[in-house]
Amino acid sequence: MDMGFYATFWALIPPLVAILLALITKEVYASLFVGIVVGGLFYANFNPIGMLEHVFQDGIIAVVSDSYNVGILVFLVFLGIIVAMMNKAGGSAAFGAWASKRVKSRVGAQIATIILGCLIFIDDYFNCLTVGSVMRPVTDRNKISRAKLAYLIDATAAPICIIAPVSSWAAAVSGFAPEGTNGLLLFIKAIPYNYYAILTILMMVLVAIFKVDYGPMVTHEKNALNGDLFTVPTTEDKGSDAVEGKGKVIDLVLPVVSLIIFCVLGMIYTGGFFESSMGIKDFVNAFADSDASVGLAYGSFGAIVFSLLLYLIRSVLSFKECMSCVEEGFKAMVSPILILILAWSLKAMTDSLGAAEYVSALVDSSKGSFINFLPAIIFLIAVGLSFATGTSWGTFGILIPITLKAFPIESGNVLAIVCISACMAGAVCGDHCSPISDTTIMSSAGARCNHIAHVSTQLPYALTAAGVSFVTYLIAGFVKNAVICMLIGIALTAGLMFILKKVLPSDDKLTSKIVPKE
Repeated sequence: MDMGFYATFWALIPPLVAILLALITKEVYASLFVGIVVGGLFYANFNPIGMLEHVFQDGIIAVVSDSYNVGILVFLVFLGIIVAMMNKAGGSAAFGAWASKRVKSRVGAQIATIILGCLIFIDDYFNCLTVGSVMRPVTDRNKISRAKLAYLIDATAAPICIIAPVSSWAAAVSGFAPEGTNGLLLFIKAIPYNYYAILTILMMVLVAIFKVDYGPMVTHEKNALNGDLFTVPTTEDKGSDAVEGKGKVIDLVLPVVSLIIFCVLGMIYTGGFFESSMGIKDFVNAFADSDASVGLAYGSFGAIVFSLLLYLIRSVLSFKECMSCVEEGFKAMVSPILILILAWSLKAMTDSLGAAEYVSALVDSSKGSFINFLPAIIFLIAVGLSFATGTSWGTFGILIPITLKAFPIESGNVLAIVCISACMAGAVCGDHCSPISDTTIMSSAGARCNHIAHVSTQLPYALTAAGVSFVTYLIAGFVKNAVICMLIGIALTAGLMFILKKVLPSDDKLTSKIVPKE
């Protein structure tokens, strides 16, 4: 490897190339692969043979054979099978018909989606695909675009997980804390300062209530009101929700509830919960010690068995029909699985070029006279790193140890907590904006929305929340009071939404004409 590229800004070039190409060409697979090749060329000093070896051996093959990644892929396939069975049984359609009698407005459908997203805080992948499967019939009936649904899913997935002490994200952050530090306690202390997550959830509610749409989302919402839910075609927009059974609402509710229960049991099992005295503290610690990918694979398999027995006992589906859903579920997940594998491979290229070392030096150089500005600086660095690499957890792993080294938590320094929270908030924000983020990919899959359409429509909303969060972290670096800073952030967000409501066209004017498809 040419050390001239190692631990420099060049380490971030491959993902930036992939992101720019994806936004320009709207071809995700090719863009990601080009980014991987660029990373391989940098690593091999532009030697074609060395590039191929690095791309395939250290990249694609390595990430596909990684046990954690395989667990996530198994979970996705199992989840696809469950969704296929629910659709074939007619459970999704029955729930949509039931909900349409109770949720009779666009605002109500969006709020219901947000509430469900906030209730499923166990894991972001689980959140994205479950909320999408349950709410698609409801939002479709209320003429909400798939791009808006994807935004609502994405904006409740990671943001709610990063402020939920019992979640796979809490476990991840706890695991990145240095030895001797109570990672879970650190996570809990940082929650009140996690402005991006809290303000994003608030902003979603205000966007729904005030009926505020801006940026490319206006086109998608205008077309949805005129009958086109997609605007940008997707390979899954036709026939993906075909109903063959005569199921009832219970045929969707019970499988989803079983999925939640089994996934929780699976995660705490991998964390050793059933080997302990089963106290409340042990339950929380089990989540902190859990292997999320294995736990979710266990849980989703348990839900498949439960759903299979449910449909057979109720005579909703035959055994042959249930088995046909195995292939259908796998096919539905092929696209997100391919994108995930390529995104993971791109991250491997970035890691091999020393992105962590480059960012570490960048943070270290920001100390000193800028100490009160450090929360805002760390927030921006985390946003940039997470956006470029497409991973929140990877950003945690890089920045949290660096931040704790700069501000030892034992000293009781409030600024240390603020900086840790800024790191987590920035990582979620960058992940939220990045087209190569696994959560963004899963949100597109959950809503069955064109992936690049989801990225482009979501970006203005995410950047709005990011701007308010940055200002709030600037203030927090000096004030160091969670309540005061949060009130300022809430006031800024609400004021901004109120202004946008006044200056933008109202929702009822969106039906003026149909915008041609892109």
